Amino acid sequence: MSPLTTTIILSSLATGTIITASSHHWMLAWIGLEMNTLAIIPIIAKQHHPRATEAATKYFLTQAAASALILFSSSLNAWKTGTWDITQMTNQAANTLLTSALAMKLGLVPMHFWLPEVLQGSTMKTALIISTWQKLAPMTLIYLTMNNLSTTILLLMGTLSATLGGWAGLNQTQARKILAYSSITHLGWMVMVATTLTNIMTLTLTMYLFMTTSMFSTLILSKSKTIQDTTTSWTTSPMLTIMTALTLLSLGGLPPLSGFLPKWLILEELITQSLTPLAIIIAISTLLSLFFYLRLTYTTTLTASPNTAQTKHKWRFKPHASSLILSSTIPMTIMTLPITPLILN
Repeated sequence: MSPLTTTIILSSLATGTIITASSHHWMLAWIGLEMNTLAIIPIIAKQHHPRATEAATKYFLTQAAASALILFSSSLNAWKTGTWDITQMTNQAANTLLTSALAMKLGLVPMHFWLPEVLQGSTMKTALIISTWQKLAPMTLIYLTMNNLSTTILLLMGTLSATLGGWAGLNQTQARKILAYSSITHLGWMVMVATTLTNIMTLTLTMYLFMTTSMFSTLILSKSKTIQDTTTSWTTSPMLTIMTALTLLSLGGLPPLSGFLPKWLILEELITQSLTPLAIIIAISTLLSLFFYLRLTYTTTLTASPNTAQTKHKWRFKPHASSLILSSTIPMTIMTLPITPLILN
């Protein structure tokens, strides 16, 4: 892909999200989502490989269906109430349709089937974009319409996503699929807390973006695509191996690390709102996710694959890839917990 084409596509990707995030009219929000979808399709399909073409087709069909539902729900609301304002979604049927459409956009259970398949068919960098940047526009719409969306449906989808994301991830050996199910789990936590406190949802989304970006960056630097590949990452860079392990433990939500912060606040809020059974279910489901994070941590740091005398010195050679993104996101991924009082105030 030529530099000019890449620039145009990435600019469209960014512009689409910004238009959706800053719009008050449903048509503008829909246009932003369409720009976003159409810009990511060539990025997914640029490998000219059957898996990439399949992933691009699945992504396009799913997102097109979700966009059509958003347009239909906003038109229905405008027909009943006479307004196209995003914050004035007062029609019950339109709200239910919109909740389903946004869940499909994000990849929440039961509309999650496309996400692991699309990530597996994409490159690591494309998977990073789909897991992070592509979540911003739908999450913004959830933030804006939260007062009107169906709370029951969101709580149900959130609980199912948190549970099934951990359960389905247990059986995976591909790093991209593991991170896809990790994404589904985190999004489940986000939509659950969105029903009561949107500021905690924003904090959780921010932490998720930092942690996922760090994880993908470490996998890109170490050229790891499966669990087996991570066993040789220590020969590339011992420091990178330590950072990978800490990022994985942070994704799992272990207390000294940043990933514990959003889980702690969400559980506290759910218990405050008398949703203790749901809090218990998602807390237990986190143990499932923690299992496959710990398995990756084990293979990365504690497993020595068969090697020769030369491979022990592989880490002395300078890696070609830029580590700027990794070095800027790792501190937030690991060391945010001590400044929790400042964030909450």
